[in-house]
Formats: sequence, C-alpha cells, structure tokens
Amino acid sequence: MFTLYWPYLFADYYRVLEIVTAVVGVVILLSSLDDLFIDAWYWVRQVYRKLTVHRQYKRLTADQLRQPAEQPMAIMVPAWMEYDVIAPMLSNMVSVLEYSNYTIFVGTYRNDERTIAEVERMRRRYRQLVRVEVPHDGPTCKADCLNWVVQAAFLHERSAGQPFAGFVLHDSEDVLHPLELKYYNYLLPRMDFIQLPVTSLERSWFELVAGTYMDEFAEWHSKDLVVRESLSSMVPSAGVGTCFSHSAMQVLAATTTNEPFNVESLTEDYDIGTRLNRMGMKQIFGKFDVDYVTRRISWFGLGREKIGSIQMPLGVREYFPDTFRAAYRQKARWTIGIGLQGWQQVGWAGPLSTKYLLFRDRKGLVTAFVAILGYVLMLNFLLFYAADRLGWWTVYYPSAFEPGGWFVTIMGLNAVALLLRVVQRAYFVGSMYGWEHGLLSIPRMVIGNFINAMAAARAWRLFLSHKLFGTRLVWDKTMHDFPSGDQLERHRQRLGEVLLSWRAIDASHLEQALAIQRDSRRPLGTILLEQGWLDKGTLEEAISFQETESKPLAPPRPVMQDVVAV
Repeated sequence: MFTLYWPYLFADYYRVLEIVTAVVGVVILLSSLDDLFIDAWYWVRQVYRKLTVHRQYKRLTADQLRQPAEQPMAIMVPAWMEYDVIAPMLSNMVSVLEYSNYTIFVGTYRNDERTIAEVERMRRRYRQLVRVEVPHDGPTCKADCLNWVVQAAFLHERSAGQPFAGFVLHDSEDVLHPLELKYYNYLLPRMDFIQLPVTSLERSWFELVAGTYMDEFAEWHSKDLVVRESLSSMVPSAGVGTCFSHSAMQVLAATTTNEPFNVESLTEDYDIGTRLNRMGMKQIFGKFDVDYVTRRISWFGLGREKIGSIQMPLGVREYFPDTFRAAYRQKARWTIGIGLQGWQQVGWAGPLSTKYLLFRDRKGLVTAFVAILGYVLMLNFLLFYAADRLGWWTVYYPSAFEPGGWFVTIMGLNAVALLLRVVQRAYFVGSMYGWEHGLLSIPRMVIGNFINAMAAARAWRLFLSHKLFGTRLVWDKTMHDFPSGDQLERHRQRLGEVLLSWRAIDASHLEQALAIQRDSRRPLGTILLEQGWLDKGTLEEAISFQETESKPLAPPRPVMQDVVAV
C-alpha cells in the first residue's frame, strides 16, 4: 500500500514547497522594497549634492583642519582581555596622531592581570596615558567599563583645571588616521556627537569570513549611514571613531546618575546615539576625504604587487573576526543590543523617519532566517529537478499558481532586486578594495547570510534565556588582531621623535640636545641623561621600542596606508 502511495507523498511535498516559497517570496519582496528605498534616497541625494552643494561650497582641506588651536581631548579605550593587542594599538596611536593635546584613558578590570601589565608597561612609556581600574571583577559589559573611564576623565580635567573639549571612543584593535583628532577639534564645540566611518582593514582573498566584514562595512558606512543622517538626523554610534562634546557627556552623566553609557545594553554605542538625538543634540556622520596609499597583489594574490592610491573618507580601520564562530558570536551581541534590547528599551518613539530606521534595524531578527529558508527551498527544487530528469519523480499535481501570474511576477521582482543588491555591493567594495574583492563580495554574501542567521539564532536564545531564567548577559569577548609593523609600514623613528611623541621631553630640550650633539657628536640619549632631561629607564625603553617597531612581526597582508605629511 505504501509503495503505491509514496509517489503522491512527493507530489504533496512539492505542493507545500510551492506555498512556502510564495510566502518567502513575499517577505523577501517587502524587505527588498525597504532596501530599494534606501538605495534610491542615496543615489538621488548624491546627484543632487553634486549638482548643487559641491558647486556652491569648496571642500574642507587638511590645512583648514590644522588651523584651529588644539583643544584638550580625552581618548577612552575599554579593555577586557586585550593583552595581545592593546600595546601595539597604543603605540601606533601615539606614533601616528598629528595632535599633541590629548590624554588616553584605558579601562581595565582588576582580575585581568595580563592586560593590566601591558597597559602599565605602556603607561611608563607614554606620559599622556592613564590606566583606569574598574573596581570589580570582569567581564561585566563595555558600558560599565566606559562609565568608570568617564568618571576618571572628569576627575582628571578637574585636577588639571581644564575641561576636555571632546571624549573620543575607541577599541583596542583600532587603527587611527593622523588627522582624526584634528577633525574633531575643527568641529567642536559646534557639534555634540561626531561619528567617523568604520571600515575593515583589507584581508587576503581567501579569508572569506573576514571578507564579509569588508563588504558590509564598505556599503553600510558609505551609503546606509549617510541616508540615516539625511533622513532623521539620528546617527548611531559605531562604538569606535565616535566623539562626544563636553556638554553632551555632561548632560548624559547628569541625567543617568553618572552613568552616561547604558549598562543594561550590550550595544551601548547604539543606545547612546539614540538618546542624544532625543535630547536634540547636534549629530553628524563625518565625511572628510583623505588619500590612502594601497599596496596589493593583483589577480587574487597571483599577480604582481601594485602600489597606488585611493581617496576615502577619514575613518577608523580594524581587523574583524576571521572565523565563522567568532563572527557569529560578535554579531549576536550586536543583534541582542540593537534588535532585541533596542526594541525593549528604545521602543518605537520618534517621528516616522526614525520609526522606519528602527524597523530596518530590527527586521534582521526575522529576515536572517528567511534568507536561509530560501537556500533550503532552492536546494529542494534542485533535487526535484534532478529526480525529474532521472525519471524518479513521476506523479505531478498542477501548479498551485497560475503560469505567468502574481507568483511569477514576485519571483521576477525579487530577481531584479537581488541583481541590484549584488551590483551595489560589488561597486562599494570594489571602489574601496579593488575589483578582485568586488567580485568576491558576491559569493561572500552567501557566507554573510549564514553568519547573520547563526547570530540571530544565538541572540534569540541568549535574550530569551535572560528574560525567562534571569541568565546574565555579559561582555562576550571577541579576540582581535592588530596589524603588524610591516602591515602598517611604520618606518623607524628617530630617538628624538619617539621621546617627543611620548612626551618624555619637550621640544626646547630636544633642540638644545641636538645642538650639543652637532658640536660633540655624542649620542643623543647620553646628552639628555647628562642634562637631567631624561631618566635612564625611559631611554632604555625608547631604544627598545625603536628596535622592536622596526622589525616586521608577521607576513605582509594587503594594506592601505595613510598618506602622512612629514
């Protein structure tokens, strides 16, 4: 009996596949219409600005950024288990920044001894570095660490008798541009919140998981954030490359009992951008073009090395996770904070434009699974096609949908929308990383869909466990890489340059020591010691730093190097 009926089971199953496919097709179409609206807004805005704004106003130049007097800046770096990257990050920051009036505050936990040791080692080297100890064990959440850092910065400015003009947020894997603080300095105090674009440092062609971050950030921070600012004047913080004015930080602290960052959120950066917008604070997504030198091996690593230059917005670059597990765990934290906790804490308040953007932030909680369901359906149809060709599938029902009807129209519209997605993703990625990565961004979209689905599943599981059973949501540590000295192409600095960047000596003492050196031809370090302008421990550390920083630490990857005026 079953032998006679099983062909009909296949026919019934195929009918169910058709109905499910229709539902999935409608959901994908609705999501695609949302994406197409963002695309249309962006490209129309680009054309309009090119024909009007760019003709009426001259572009801001680097010389204009350098003209205003330097205001005091506080750079805040929360650190939990960052012992492997914090030292090179701080070293690179101090070496490249074209700014002198700043203080770095690094927050560490009392039970993270390895990170504390690294920060203390850097503190002995850099006079502008302050370590802030969180007075309880970690991990808690990034917001908790930042709140202690903010209080330490407030205490520091009171003791110095000079307030910080800006509070800059960075992570321990960030690669900064030399003009970053100059840009903030130019805009402060007119702006209360400044967000710079964030992009991934270039990866090799075979690093497919890490490549998805290149693709997504290239499009998000070139197009989506531009549209967000234009639509609603609300700019979400990316957690790095973010600058808060002194007045903004004071207001946030005053309205939250000295806890400006929300400790109940895993994405305190997203939360704080929303709160500032509701307070009427002036927000801006900064777009200031700078030149980068590129060094790439063409033809997917098989060709010759090419050196060129591209113009990109000033921003923050970093390496993102390069394994599937690390990637979906990191994105799960983002999904919990932005999608689930954001829904719970931020709600749907605000004008229609803001509600629409909040919808975009949260639709991934569902559409991430729909995309995977689409792949499953495609695999099923391919198997049925193969069974039909081989003669294994012999019983057919008439299609549930009329030939050429609405179902076919939806599938056609979805195909067009997918083509537009692919073309735009390849365009933004190719513009930033070259045509090879632009081409690779197409298959990497599939990998990205699976990462996002796993992230959404983990986010739902953790959030529901938290709500139903009280499971604590903590800072889910993501291990990071920091570029080697060879990748950053840092050239050996002279001893005087190193000591000046560390603020171990001042410029007048260096000039006097160099004058003595020209006459006596003795080592600069010896002269500084004899004059009492430098201690022996700092000199030894500086010499060790020169030797270490001049050696490549790893095989070179493709790089984008800042063009810095010497």
